[in-house]
Amino acid sequence: MNIRLLIALFFLGIFSIVAQTKVSGYVFDEFNEPVSFATIIFKGSTQGTITNENGKFYLESPETWEALNVSFIGYETLNIPLDKKVNYNLKFILKEEAAALDAVVIISGKQSKKNNPAIDLLRKIWANKRSNGLKQFKQYEYDKYEKVEFDLNTIDSALIKSKLFRGMEFVFNEVDTSRVTGKTYLPMFINEAVSKVYGDNVVNKNKEVLKGNKNSGFSDNQTIIDFVDDLYSDFNVYDNYLKFFDKSFVSPLSKTGINTYNYVLSDSAFIDNKWCYNVIYYPRRKNELTFKGDFWVADTTYAIKEINLQASKSANINWVKEIYIEQEFDVLNDSLFLVKRDYMMSDFAFSKKEKSRGVYGKRTTLYNNYEFDIEKDKKFYEAEVYNYDKDVYDRDDAFWNDNRLEALNKDELGVYKMLDTLKTVKKFKRLYNIGSILSSGYIEFNTLPLDYGPIFSTFGFNEVEGLRLRAGGRTYFGRNDLWRLEGFLAYGFRDDKFKYGISAKWLLDKKSRLIISGGNRRDVEQIGASLTNSTDVLGRSLASSSVVGTSANDKLTSINLTSLAIQAEPLRNVILRLGGNYRTLESASPTFSLDYVDDDSPTGLSSEIKQFESTLSLSYFPKRKMTGFGVERRTANDDFARLFAQVTRGDKGVFDSDFDYTKVQFSYIQPWQMGGFGRLTTSIEAGKTFGEVPLGLLSVIPGNQSYFSIYNTFSQLDFYEFVSDTYTSFHFEHNFNGRLFSRIPFLRKLNLREIVSIRGVWGDISDENLRLNDTGLQNAIPLVAPSKDPYYEYSFGVGNIFKVFRLDFNFRGNYKDEVMYPDARKFGITGSFGFYF
Repeated sequence: MNIRLLIALFFLGIFSIVAQTKVSGYVFDEFNEPVSFATIIFKGSTQGTITNENGKFYLESPETWEALNVSFIGYETLNIPLDKKVNYNLKFILKEEAAALDAVVIISGKQSKKNNPAIDLLRKIWANKRSNGLKQFKQYEYDKYEKVEFDLNTIDSALIKSKLFRGMEFVFNEVDTSRVTGKTYLPMFINEAVSKVYGDNVVNKNKEVLKGNKNSGFSDNQTIIDFVDDLYSDFNVYDNYLKFFDKSFVSPLSKTGINTYNYVLSDSAFIDNKWCYNVIYYPRRKNELTFKGDFWVADTTYAIKEINLQASKSANINWVKEIYIEQEFDVLNDSLFLVKRDYMMSDFAFSKKEKSRGVYGKRTTLYNNYEFDIEKDKKFYEAEVYNYDKDVYDRDDAFWNDNRLEALNKDELGVYKMLDTLKTVKKFKRLYNIGSILSSGYIEFNTLPLDYGPIFSTFGFNEVEGLRLRAGGRTYFGRNDLWRLEGFLAYGFRDDKFKYGISAKWLLDKKSRLIISGGNRRDVEQIGASLTNSTDVLGRSLASSSVVGTSANDKLTSINLTSLAIQAEPLRNVILRLGGNYRTLESASPTFSLDYVDDDSPTGLSSEIKQFESTLSLSYFPKRKMTGFGVERRTANDDFARLFAQVTRGDKGVFDSDFDYTKVQFSYIQPWQMGGFGRLTTSIEAGKTFGEVPLGLLSVIPGNQSYFSIYNTFSQLDFYEFVSDTYTSFHFEHNFNGRLFSRIPFLRKLNLREIVSIRGVWGDISDENLRLNDTGLQNAIPLVAPSKDPYYEYSFGVGNIFKVFRLDFNFRGNYKDEVMYPDARKFGITGSFGFYF
């Protein structure tokens, strides 16, 4: 679940310079049908827009214009005089051209791919794109200024007079009108950042060094800033696909654009002393991830001078009504065009209806002082600046006056003042605290450096504990704490036992991120839900808390774990960890046995496993972005690979442990953005245990007895159905993001998304381990490994049901013979719930 999305919508939702010419309205044909993608332009200018699918438009300019041109292919151009500066809800009727009466009149249909001068220009853009922009240089560096703002939009008298804002009416003094949509909005949050960007195209590396950061009142809560950074990633309009909100939109400059967009050569003009052509584009089909808009391209270099992109309203994306993007490129010399200004606005809302209220998210990025071919040492890009510099977040007004590449307008300056006042209002403080609790899961005590939570773990249920209540807490002085203590206390009403856990972490060195950690936990755990045993002292498997499942979840283990570890990050996103843990394991249920053959025991069997393990692991997360500088940090993106390798050594000579063995494990998870075909996530994992070990130390193939879809588990396997000491598994899942359903007329409007998945595992278990675990007890688990043929499953899923639900229809591929496997689940339905774009 993208909890940050839910929180941002909830939190921001509870919260002038007037242009000289404003025009809005609709364009229809003679049959009163809306004309989609008609061109609206101030006469004598290059300032214009395009109607949406419903024929609606809004156009604004800081200058005064006296007339408006309305045009579309096959229709007569209208020249509309503007008697007033503000002209709203106009209605224009386009008539067919006389020369086109006997021809096929194209309203919003497909344009010809042959003999189309716009497509000829597009091909020349492709041929020259590698010689345009920063890629033509070996190295580059530039100054970057970024301004992010959130606004509550569609302000009306009902909202102003609502109980929600009672006592906070003064905030509406800052209401203004959007130049893109024409809607009223109230600025509620602004964040500014100044940085220096370095890049090397030879080694394909880049680095951004933050020089200053300032925001309106939320510097101690990073949730909103992280949310914004994750949403608005940098992009290059020359790429075939542009990623926004975890979705890949087809770029209008893409080589696949001819099959996705219609292109029309509209105009030509001088821009910055360069002769440029204007091309209008709009999508050929609805419900796909596409844009409409126009671009200006230079006639000699075929470089983009200006471009605007507006997402189609029918695009299969949730919680976003509008996406509007503008990019302007500066002409540094006759052949060099570099981006100088990048503006993006999104309208977040629960509904896409025209009058629904939402939140604008706006990002303006400016670039300046380009320098080229200044080579840096390779180590420069590998080194990460982890030291938290408080001065960066506390720059004075003189710094901002010198480093802002664009001055703040009246509204933006007013946000700082308004938020300072708003933070003194008790009602706002309460609303702010609610948002903070939902985002972090913790309740903050202002008088103590202590948080209570996570609140989402307060209740649980399983067959052993019955109803489980849990209370926990952590120390919290700030988001960059160098140390942290955490703990919990839980009670099961059925087994009448208390459980607890306590852990501590301490960041010893910021530069290398040297961290020492340790703790102790006594709890009930489902160790059959993962191939890799967790050494997290406070960790707990979701499978042991399922209220309803496909069968009894009674194969649970009582664990007493003590752990101590030290880890460091010698290179960016490379983590080395050395740890030692001592655990005792025994069955938590009379219907489940962890007993093993023990010749030294009077009964010939032992029920408890006592074992010390030392572990050495290496984790690598290429392209991962983190925020924060303390002992705990946040992950700011999710499109990076995860590689993990670990060697575990069980030593019988330490703390009177029971077994000697060595376990080697490796896993690799990789998300792949497949352009317009969606997102593929692949996972492979392998492991082997050398030595004789009982069931509690073997690798259990992870089953899933819940009705939830859980990645890297097998939905049609019960816990402990397959057990191994040698295994190789894979899991491939592809989300088409509605590309197939959008082609089916009766499904198109539902915006459903299709998901396919296949997962499998091969495993083996040695004869020695089979003998060690052959106790003959009635509640013993028969150890079976998928060694003859790899076990596999496949599933077909439908996502985005009512925007929040997903259903997976899972099929067991083999090992389903009714005689040999009478309890095999051949088919099952699992689901999940989440807020996704």
